[in-house]
Amino acid sequence: MNCEECHEREASLHFTKIINGEKTEFHICEHCAKEKGEFLPGSNSFSIHQLLSGLLHGDGHVPNTPSSNFIPPSLACEKCGMSYYQFAKIGRFGCDNCYKAFESKLNPIFKRVHGGNTLHAGKIPLRAGSSIQEKKQLQQLKQAMQQYILNEEFEKAAETRDEIREIEHRLQQGRDT
Repeated sequence: MNCEECHEREASLHFTKIINGEKTEFHICEHCAKEKGEFLPGSNSFSIHQLLSGLLHGDGHVPNTPSSNFIPPSLACEKCGMSYYQFAKIGRFGCDNCYKAFESKLNPIFKRVHGGNTLHAGKIPLRAGSSIQEKKQLQQLKQAMQQYILNEEFEKAAETRDEIREIEHRLQQGRDT
């Protein structure tokens, strides 16, 4: 597929925009993307970094506003010196250590973006077999069982334990064959 801007080079960047249920796709080459800077076509001149910055501000982490989530100016990366305020403003880390420095403020954002998760697990290919799905389910059940035990919901914990044993048995049979 050719670039929709120059119509010469192969499109390597593909964007999809959905507004009021209407889907629009953009396909551009890397060269045209660099010429336009970091701005996405059809996005009303918002850059990727502005999008990230908007996510940060959307979580109530905007300095100079009354909020219980206000970030003190002292929250900064020890390695590069970037403050959380600077990061939220530009939407880019200063170095690899910034992720750890701002982790407590990033996790709520990741949970919101990833549907309640802070860990990206990826997709599981269908042909990879059901064992991967079962292993994932097994891990989730073990976590649920621990929560039931903590909440003293022992009947639910016992039911979950039985489900865990069934899955473990199926996985063991799959290894033996």
